[in-house]
Amino acid sequence: MKKERYINPFTDFGFKKLFGEEANKDLLTDFLNELLRKEKGNIKTITYLKNEHLPYFGERKAIFDIYCENEVGEKFIVEIQKVKQNFFRDRTVYYSTFPIQDQAIQGEWNFRLQAVYTVGILDFVFDDRDKDRTVVTEVKLMDTEKKTVFYDKLTFIYLQMPNFGKTEDELETHFDKWLYVIKNLHRLQDRPAKLRERVFEKLFGLAEIGKFGYEERLEYEDSLKVYRDLKNSLDTAKDEGRAEGRVEGRAEGEKIGIEKGEKIGRLETAKTLLSMGILTTEQVALATGLAVEEIAKLNQDFGITKIEKKIPVIL
Repeated sequence: MKKERYINPFTDFGFKKLFGEEANKDLLTDFLNELLRKEKGNIKTITYLKNEHLPYFGERKAIFDIYCENEVGEKFIVEIQKVKQNFFRDRTVYYSTFPIQDQAIQGEWNFRLQAVYTVGILDFVFDDRDKDRTVVTEVKLMDTEKKTVFYDKLTFIYLQMPNFGKTEDELETHFDKWLYVIKNLHRLQDRPAKLRERVFEKLFGLAEIGKFGYEERLEYEDSLKVYRDLKNSLDTAKDEGRAEGRVEGRAEGEKIGIEKGEKIGRLETAKTLLSMGILTTEQVALATGLAVEEIAKLNQDFGITKIEKKIPVIL
């Protein structure tokens, strides 16, 4: 197996190296412009902000991977998420409240807010049953009756990276190229021919592990180990869940089979008893454990002649 040449962007170190350093903020600016191209005009500059926030009440603080603002004061939270989390949507909504509250002005204030964007780059999909292969999910507050956007200054964008399946030959847009790099960087040995733009030339230069110093390499290896441990733990849990499900499925299947066989046996017995013409419907039901309605239906389905005079039978 070839040794990885480039860092994995889904590690904490890799993500911060590419997108979280002042010297490399042009990479983040380019990525956000492509992501939000339909949403707004170009972002000219960004400024990194403090990424640790304490709430006004309580002790549950929020630590963003990246928190920045553009030249007009719009706020951007950019998060990398390595494994599925039960309440990840809740977490992103909670995080969005901090840049909203940060805009409050003491004294007289008309409550006008700058837009807040929360971007989640996910190394998983929200729902494994989602077969439409959605990559980009954009969420806003909506008027459910009119099906229109009610408030356009709060936006959540989720990138479900496992759903991005384009090959190098299929890349069409600059945004396609960004998605391809984020998903596949650590698998590449050389820079693809389609990624020759200046921004990607810089990214590949930053991402080359062989250029790291000793301390930087150790930091990356530690971050990579955490990422791999998380993924292995998740994969193990999935495998164990599948195995347990198969065992339970077999046991349930056997139980259902037995119950089905018993039911068929009771139905056959009921038909035999009815055809003899000596028992009432109620007596056949009592003898077989079937419902009176089921016995009556057998009479209709099989055209069993109803005998008016029945002999008493003790069951």
